[in-house]
Amino acid sequence: MSKPVILCVDDETMVLDSLKIELRKSFGSKFIYEFATGGEEGLEIVTDILEAEPQTPMIVISDWWMPGMKGDEFLISVYESYPQVKTIMLTGQASEAAISDVKQKANLYRCIRKPWDYQELMTILESLLSQETQV
Repeated sequence: MSKPVILCVDDETMVLDSLKIELRKSFGSKFIYEFATGGEEGLEIVTDILEAEPQTPMIVISDWWMPGMKGDEFLISVYESYPQVKTIMLTGQASEAAISDVKQKANLYRCIRKPWDYQELMTILESLLSQETQV
């Protein structure tokens, strides 16, 4: 089985850089880390990985407010094609209605508000990682 993949999608490179540092600090080489600056690019990465190795455990962390494809659209698209992918929305702007919609249509695991709490995010990821490795 492949290493689990964490894909972070956000149009702000500063957010992606912060996530990269925090993830590597906490998890080192437990995961493969991928980063995208928009939903379209994120979908390409998910498709490329899961078409090559369908059993790869994957966690997607996505912002909501992005140019082009918004995070809710992106997460719903991921779920429609790959319902096994676990999803987290990391946002400062999503409305409760948008979050609720993603929970219903894309089985959103969690929504975390920006600025995020480092320990909260790492605890959620550890929980998801343990779920994925028990399968």
